[in-house]
Amino acid sequence: MADSAGIQQGSPAIGAAGLVPAAPGAGGTEGSGAARGSARIAVKKAQLRSSPRPKKLEKLGVYSSCKAEGACKCNGWKSQNPPPTPPQTEQQSNAVNLQEPCRSCSHTLGDHVTHLENVSEEEMNRLLGIVLDVEYLYTCIHKEEDADTKQVYFSLFKLLRKSILQMGKPMLEAQESPPFEKPSIEQGVNNFVQYKFSHLPSKERQTIMELAKMFLNQINYWQLETPSQRRQRVPNDDAAGYKVNYTRWLCYCNVPQFCDSLPRYETTQIFGRTLLRSVFTVMRKQLLEQARQEKDKLPPEKRTLILTHFPKFLSMLEEEVYSHNSPIWSQDFLAGAAGGQIPIHTVISAASVARPLYYSTSPVSVDPSTCGSVSPARKAASVLEPNPAGEKRKPSEPLSHEENKRPRVVGDIPMDLINEVMATITDPAAIPETSLLSAHSARDEAARLEERRGVIEFHVIGNSLNQKPNKRILMWLVGLQNVFSHQLPRMPKEYITRLVFDPKHKTLSLIKDGRVIGGICFRMFPSQGFTEIVFCAVTSNEQVKGYGTHLMNHLKEYHIKHEILNFLTYADEYAIGYFKKQGFSKDIKVPKSKYVGYIKDYEGATLMGCELNPSIPYTEFSVIIKKQKEIIKKLIERKQAQIRKVYPGLSCFKDGVRQIPIESIPGIRETGWKPVGKGFLKNAWPFMEPVKKTEAPGYYQVIRFPMDLKTMSERLKSRYYTTRKLFMADMQRIFTNCREYNPPESEYYKCANLLEKFFYTKIKEAGLIEK
Repeated sequence: MADSAGIQQGSPAIGAAGLVPAAPGAGGTEGSGAARGSARIAVKKAQLRSSPRPKKLEKLGVYSSCKAEGACKCNGWKSQNPPPTPPQTEQQSNAVNLQEPCRSCSHTLGDHVTHLENVSEEEMNRLLGIVLDVEYLYTCIHKEEDADTKQVYFSLFKLLRKSILQMGKPMLEAQESPPFEKPSIEQGVNNFVQYKFSHLPSKERQTIMELAKMFLNQINYWQLETPSQRRQRVPNDDAAGYKVNYTRWLCYCNVPQFCDSLPRYETTQIFGRTLLRSVFTVMRKQLLEQARQEKDKLPPEKRTLILTHFPKFLSMLEEEVYSHNSPIWSQDFLAGAAGGQIPIHTVISAASVARPLYYSTSPVSVDPSTCGSVSPARKAASVLEPNPAGEKRKPSEPLSHEENKRPRVVGDIPMDLINEVMATITDPAAIPETSLLSAHSARDEAARLEERRGVIEFHVIGNSLNQKPNKRILMWLVGLQNVFSHQLPRMPKEYITRLVFDPKHKTLSLIKDGRVIGGICFRMFPSQGFTEIVFCAVTSNEQVKGYGTHLMNHLKEYHIKHEILNFLTYADEYAIGYFKKQGFSKDIKVPKSKYVGYIKDYEGATLMGCELNPSIPYTEFSVIIKKQKEIIKKLIERKQAQIRKVYPGLSCFKDGVRQIPIESIPGIRETGWKPVGKGFLKNAWPFMEPVKKTEAPGYYQVIRFPMDLKTMSERLKSRYYTTRKLFMADMQRIFTNCREYNPPESEYYKCANLLEKFFYTKIKEAGLIEK
């Protein structure tokens, strides 16, 4: 699936890529037909809203009850002279007479619209929008052949008609209001992606997200088959239940696409698995058939995505849609993400690679695919360690450096403003999990979820000669020895066994389902201020899930807890990339005298080091970044709100003023604008006046046609520049003379280049020359 990872996120669904939409009511995509119909109505509404007020009153009078004395029962004014076909010209039709009598009750048009005399234009335009929706539904009722659909149209027609009469907002009266089922289709698909694909690397997970968005987009624009059509196709189905959902879909999703006076909802947000089950089989079949028929019309960049990956995605989703025990439809799915019993199963394996997913030569060989991050969910404590690797550092713990005394930097955001913004964020201490359908979800999102569910655990373990042997610890050590031996085949097994069981070495072990699947073996040198990393590996069938980064982050947290802030390791050629992503570099901060003779040297390997920052909680780094992004977002919104302030227009030009300084325009500085004159003066100073012979001997022997800005100003005042070319020629002469007389490394030469660039930028902006 890696070959389609370049697809841009948020691209249109299949129907927009060249497939023909099905006819309404036939079960298919609404597509361009819906868009054209909606656009036509929008144009009509815009035209009517721009009409004169008498014309608007005439239109509303047709749908307004008579207010004349005597309790007239007429519910709408009717013209004595109905408009001819074709209609009159626009100029003739604008002549509206409020005294024209009604053909039905004989009362005037004015008697029907007296309640609208003091109504604002905004309210009148809203009512006119409902009027056009009523007329559209009236047409639909007469064209529709299906009895169930026609009944819904008629009900909505009466609702909108009543809203005009009562000057109210149309409110659908129903026993239930949206959403009708939880979790929604959108949430279910999101859970499906999270449940099945959270272990994939970010590139492939991005492709899955693209497929999910395509699918959701298709449902939102899918035309449901009528209940009668469904009864013929599936006689034994729950007809009554489908009819209820079909009616809801018409009222809340389909008709509001054309009649925008009705509240509109996305199908995927208010319906759940019940509706999805009723349409999925037919929808899947039609989509794949259309894709095959239109494959030559598909853009090349989408062909692989739609023809290869989309069918596989739909097949896997179909299993979850019709499964009776799929966890993605449980309302407790998110609760399970925070510590429930829902496991994550590996269904799709990662893209194949040309070489084995293990490395050798060095004891710290690792698979670069394990560099994806996972989250910190601190679980059970280790038997041997009083402070397990998973234990969270408390915010109140004192740090070894005086972070509170750090100097303020110019441009820093004041803390009182930060605190004020934080107060506007709902529960800032509990940042919500980012949807995996989001383009901005963190790489460690899925792994954090996996640890919180209790699927994986981290323990620092080691052999001991002083304590009674612990069976579980010994079994885990044997498991680590097996993992390292299998993943590092060039490393002698005896050597691996000796170090793993050496009491001076410890291993951060990754436990899944009670068995070891990976770990980092290390030896601490507290007196020297560093730790040597010896082995780092994850078993082959559990790779490409981000465990490698999460292991390293837990190891960093463990060492900060024990006040050791430097790692050293010898990395082979395959492991260098992984360690660079974990913050290691070849620039060793530890003095050579501190580690020579202490760490093991390996031929052909590269010594790398990592300096830890005790103020960083590494296993929660992505959460912190998410919180920072939220703060920045709020700050930007505040700034935008200030910029959007409307100032009164400039009236000085009415008094004869020809021009004003830009900085005097109200609000210009609030947008971030800064005067550019300083930059001009900074580079123009050598050219302000003619060159003095005392300052540049021999200048006038070299430069035959001198020029400067003062001379140009005098020429400008005397109207010397009769053409644009004359002005530009003199300006260019300044730059050319400077570069001819001065060497390239001189300050004058550099000023000429900068000023020339500034000059041509400005004349392009002014439209004096082509850009």
